[in-house]
Amino acid sequence: MTLIIKNGRPVVRLRAFRAIDDPETCLRFIKGHEHVLTAIGVKKVTSSKDEWMYNPAAFVLIVESLDGENVYGGARIHVAGGTQSLPIEEATGMMDEKIFDLVWSYAQNGTGEGCGLWNSREIAGYGIGSIFLTRAAIAIAPKIGLHTLFALCAPYTVNLTKAVGYRQETGVGNNGTFYYPKLDLLATTMLLDDVINLPTASEEDRDAILALRDLDVGPRIETLRSKEIEIHYDLSLNDLKDWDLKSIINMAKGPRTLNKNINPDDVIIL
Repeated sequence: MTLIIKNGRPVVRLRAFRAIDDPETCLRFIKGHEHVLTAIGVKKVTSSKDEWMYNPAAFVLIVESLDGENVYGGARIHVAGGTQSLPIEEATGMMDEKIFDLVWSYAQNGTGEGCGLWNSREIAGYGIGSIFLTRAAIAIAPKIGLHTLFALCAPYTVNLTKAVGYRQETGVGNNGTFYYPKLDLLATTMLLDDVINLPTASEEDRDAILALRDLDVGPRIETLRSKEIEIHYDLSLNDLKDWDLKSIINMAKGPRTLNKNINPDDVIIL
């Protein structure tokens, strides 16, 4: 994938959309994500399956070339409700079923989960697969109607999520953590209590997220560890035509239950 460089900076577009509104881009997201996972030796990942493409409660953030031909990274927000459990419910419900009631209690006021975060090697080191997609996801959450956000984090992402306002949710698992022996991975349940005001976020991250909300559509020069990237944001979500959060929440008809068909060996934290 050829990356455009202008004035010494990579130039990309970061675009948000509802999954069911753009199936073609969803397929590019899936292909790019699976390519990255395969490159690091991951063969079976439940989060990489394409059921979310058809879930009216799934939103996608994609990093692509300005012409849309090349994909460099992405992330998703799954709203609690719709046609699927949240990925965190699927991943941890087999170890602690309290996650289902916890999510349902927050779902009544609009909750979701940030998940599926990835970036390609071409853009590695510029913050796409860490901070800039994370900030953009939080920036659009209130537009969707969300008040809170869950995340299930690998150890190396816990501090990043704390910086943008998440805290460790200790009411499930072992003080909020779950251990996957086959994958040798400790996963931590994180919750962002106030996606609108972000009172516990660092000043830098809060200012950046609020600036993205004000910008909505347009370019920004972003900097991470002295490396600059030009990102053309489109966080408008096409004004969310036909979006009704209440009906999405009610599709769940109550707390989800354990899906006994999920194989724990297939689950990985992203």
